[in-house]
Amino acid sequence: MAQHLNDKILQKIADSEMKITRRSTLGFGLGLAIAIAAGCTDGQSSTPDAGSGETAAPAANGEVNLYSSRHYDTDDALYEDFTKETGIEVNLIEGKDDELIERIKSEGDNSPADVLITVDVGRLWRAEQEGILQPISSTDLESAIPENLRESEGKWFGLTKRARVIIYNTDKVKPEDLSTYEDLADEKWKGRVCIRSSGNIYNQSLIASKIEELGADKAEGWVKGLVANFAREPEGNDTAQIKAVASGECEVAIANTYYVARLARSEDPADQEVTSKIGVFFPNQEAGGTHVNISGAGVVVNAPNKDNAVKFLEYLATPEAQKIFADGNNEYPVVEGVEANETVNDLGEFKESDLKVETYGEQNPEAVKLMDRAGWK
Repeated sequence: MAQHLNDKILQKIADSEMKITRRSTLGFGLGLAIAIAAGCTDGQSSTPDAGSGETAAPAANGEVNLYSSRHYDTDDALYEDFTKETGIEVNLIEGKDDELIERIKSEGDNSPADVLITVDVGRLWRAEQEGILQPISSTDLESAIPENLRESEGKWFGLTKRARVIIYNTDKVKPEDLSTYEDLADEKWKGRVCIRSSGNIYNQSLIASKIEELGADKAEGWVKGLVANFAREPEGNDTAQIKAVASGECEVAIANTYYVARLARSEDPADQEVTSKIGVFFPNQEAGGTHVNISGAGVVVNAPNKDNAVKFLEYLATPEAQKIFADGNNEYPVVEGVEANETVNDLGEFKESDLKVETYGEQNPEAVKLMDRAGWK
């Protein structure tokens, strides 16, 4: 199956016409109209016209309405393969994470959404708190996905992982100078640290994890020291932090691994120059492990096609799908034994934190207040 998926992905990327017809980000009105129409079919989808020349899918088994913040061609190929294997059509609506959550809330009981896919456990937790996800029981998901990477009642499941690491300028910092996230609050790093804003969910989840691990008082002391060492006011995304390190504007930064891998796989000479000037350090290897976050999915509370939604999540947790799904954003698969792509693996082996990621959401409100008190803009 893995070779079959890879062949489909290569064809997908090469076939621009297919890309245009298969992939679209629907506006609120049009997308909602299409999705509601799909939800009114009582789970049945039409078969291909007899004279179309198309190969008929397996017996039509209905559909699944997917709201996703991911936007990768590889995902489309996976969805098509799911339909080929099951006969279940995937109706895709894309948008930003928080917009999709608000959209499902506004649609209420009549929402056609079956599955929500989003990034960072903080957003999954928000969706859970808004009451738009329902608990499900699946032996396949529970056996495939580690317990600390899924919600305890089955309201959401991690599908990929990313590590939040220290990026350093190889001309100015040696790996042996680095150790933990906490060490970045030491005065020796004054004026040397770059990081994005406190409004960023990735940073909020990192701080939330430290509250869970260290307690609120120690975590706040660390954050105050970290803020005191900023080389500049927070600005830009993780890529901007990496580029700032490469240019020498700062000497260390905190960023997610997939941003590094994305630059490393780029054919742009400017991106290649950036990666030639930086190193990746996995912190806290002797103290709890490197912070890991997830992208994940849950079944929407009023899902009109719940059984198909569960089947879809189970499919995304298969080893074959995991490899391709993680590769789409240069992340780590959550299923044990499935390899990340070569570029991600080349970043190095590391010990990851085994904290339950749902605690990042539980501690998010306190993390936001703590960062504000520390003056993190």
